[in-house]
Amino acid sequence: MSAEDLLEHARAGLARVTPEAAARRLPTGALIVDIRPHANRLAEGEIPGSVVVERIVLEWRLDPTGAHRLPGLTADSDVIIVCNEGYASSLAAADAQRLGLTRATDLIGGFRAWKAAGLPVTPGGTPAVP
Repeated sequence: MSAEDLLEHARAGLARVTPEAAARRLPTGALIVDIRPHANRLAEGEIPGSVVVERIVLEWRLDPTGAHRLPGLTADSDVIIVCNEGYASSLAAADAQRLGLTRATDLIGGFRAWKAAGLPVTPGGTPAVP
């Protein structure tokens, strides 16, 4: 199986969202999880209200039954995972679904599509959730 095959398989189970659709879900409680490296967030900015989680600990923070999950996270949480361009986030969202986050998905085009759509961006560099 190739990396492209993994990506195709991951996306087959996701209801991926556009930047505009993600922005509309924020007022109803959607959680945007930013998995981009610090250097990218610092250089390009961040989505206001997003939670930064390093990819290396993502599964522990998104396990709805785990002791190290994000505060308030439940199996019903609306979670949108964001990377630079929407590739790594698809793989991460599929992992989150396997952990029991049935509404987990990712952002089509990633942070760069969000920014290109003219949606709000704040200066980057927020520390990741420990």
